Amino acid sequence: MDSEQFQKTIENGIFLVDFNAPWCAPCKIQEPIIHAVGKKFTTKITVIFINIDDNNKLATDFMVQSIPTLIIFKEGVEQERFIGLQSEKTITDKLNAML
Repeated sequence: MDSEQFQKTIENGIFLVDFNAPWCAPCKIQEPIIHAVGKKFTTKITVIFINIDDNNKLATDFMVQSIPTLIIFKEGVEQERFIGLQSEKTITDKLNAML
């Protein structure tokens, strides 16, 4: 996915984007947490997983320097960024505050 496609995808609604890699141990721990959050907000947000190895330019465009990096976008604009492993409560609280 290139930056233009990504921007079009996230321009309407709230998106939780997980920048990760398959070799990243914290990313593997984060993944089920993100899935759980996605299930809680199934009709309110969209979850996108971005493998930085396959989408290096996109990761660079969004200045992702550590993984996992979670970015919440609302109507195409970055609202919040989390770097490193995050708890379900942290992510859920931030999303609830946006809704």
